[in-house]
Amino acid sequence: MNLPRRITLDRIGSGTSPARISNIVEISTECRSLEGDVVVVRALGENRAYGEIELPSGRMARVVRGNLIAGVLGARRALHGYMGHVPETVAVGDHLSLLNIGGVIGICDAPNRDLGPPITVEVLGNVTRGGKLLNIGDFALPSRGPLEPSGPPLLLIVGTCMNSGKTYAATEIIRVLSVAGHRIAAGKLSGVAALRDVLKMADNGAIATSSFLECGLPSTVNTVDLAAVARTVIGQLEKSSPDAIVLELGDGIIGGYHVDSILADASILARTRVRVLCANDLVGAWGGAQFMAERGHAVDVMSGPVTDNAVGTTYIRGTLGIEAANARLEAESLARFVAAKLGLREGASP
Repeated sequence: MNLPRRITLDRIGSGTSPARISNIVEISTECRSLEGDVVVVRALGENRAYGEIELPSGRMARVVRGNLIAGVLGARRALHGYMGHVPETVAVGDHLSLLNIGGVIGICDAPNRDLGPPITVEVLGNVTRGGKLLNIGDFALPSRGPLEPSGPPLLLIVGTCMNSGKTYAATEIIRVLSVAGHRIAAGKLSGVAALRDVLKMADNGAIATSSFLECGLPSTVNTVDLAAVARTVIGQLEKSSPDAIVLELGDGIIGGYHVDSILADASILARTRVRVLCANDLVGAWGGAQFMAERGHAVDVMSGPVTDNAVGTTYIRGTLGIEAANARLEAESLARFVAAKLGLREGASP
């Protein structure tokens, strides 16, 4: 007979946040392998380059060999990180990998040259509560239908790939608009589970935050149509009665996280007033603008490393005919441009 075993955890990955587990959990050795299942593993190694885990508080903690960790089964397809998938089956003693800082766990399909191999972990069992195996999908927000056309205007921040400056642009826009007296809600619609980006949004003045994690997803790799997820996050943010909603679409507009399915949603398109594209180089700027325009989302302003000097901004403004503003150097200008497009009056909420 399989009786639950009580475990005291050393680390809890932020990807488990919807389940709100404590540091003492019960685990079942009769394991299951569904995306979103909460599992307990033992760290079998360490990684100096990518060896920390984000806790539900947002604090980072180093993973040490022997640590007992609660994480969530999920997939990842990061251009500058790891690629991995959910195993078909899981059993006690199986070796899996820690795929991201949020504690997403799976089989690593491809390591990263710069980060080295991910930390290998040994499965101890699935977390249970009240005799039921825990899955973060059990705590998901109710799904939302098409958006009402009269709701708060949307600002979409997209990028040519990960690490193109999307979160920085989002937080600077939120900061400047919040200081100006506007009520700004913010969310993240795609990527792999972690709290870091939405916490930065809150730290910079967002009155409410939400993400796909609250929809029970450890990542958006296996959710081909993300439109319903995006609408659910937007619906949650609307409850705070914001003047506008800033939405970051994690990863790139081309990639493994299905960003394009959000862009295709008619009700999201109708509510979107501003599109910010972050790019690393001129080819990305040109291609990203083309990609967005083909989907009915003409880029309004570009930011990111491509705007670090006049070489990029001159090309973007002169050749592409698109405004450019560097979020690090011209945050005020970027935010003022965005505010005008959103219809926010300068100096006060409408």
